[in-house]
Amino acid sequence: MGFTNLRLPEHVIASLYKDDLVVMDSIKNKAPVPAPAKTEAAPEKPLFLGNNLQHIVILVNDSNAVHVDDAALNFLTNIIQACKKNLGDVAIVNLAHHALGYAELKAKLAPKYLLLFDIAPSDIKLPFTVPNYQIQQFDHCQFLFAGNMLSMIPDTQEAKLEKSKLWLSLKKMFNL
Repeated sequence: MGFTNLRLPEHVIASLYKDDLVVMDSIKNKAPVPAPAKTEAAPEKPLFLGNNLQHIVILVNDSNAVHVDDAALNFLTNIIQACKKNLGDVAIVNLAHHALGYAELKAKLAPKYLLLFDIAPSDIKLPFTVPNYQIQQFDHCQFLFAGNMLSMIPDTQEAKLEKSKLWLSLKKMFNL
């Protein structure tokens, strides 16, 4: 599936462009509005990508992307669709731009499921450790720690093995 065939739900598209769309007919005959005074602070990056409708939080750590790069987004989209979900059901949070602990994540996103790629429990201040691909129940939330997402993207035997471990855990987590 390439990006030419990727179809996002209308609510996801609307959320991506909520501050950028302008209806030209409504401003055709109005006088121009002066631009607001510029401030020195940089605009704050959005906390997550998606709508978090089913409280499925996906944590990544990529300092080169706002949320995730295109290859990772395509990979995540395929995983989400295989679990019979869509991008509107999840919240993708990049910890490289939002240093949050579990308490902050819980307060802001109320996760029922947390899928963490290449992130240790201590990175989000959890009081336990758990091996990758083992589902851990804690505080009314199911945790699934996985390896580096980018290592799962190539078409290699190692990547296929990691993807199969992830898929088996996801099937168990979401009762598929």
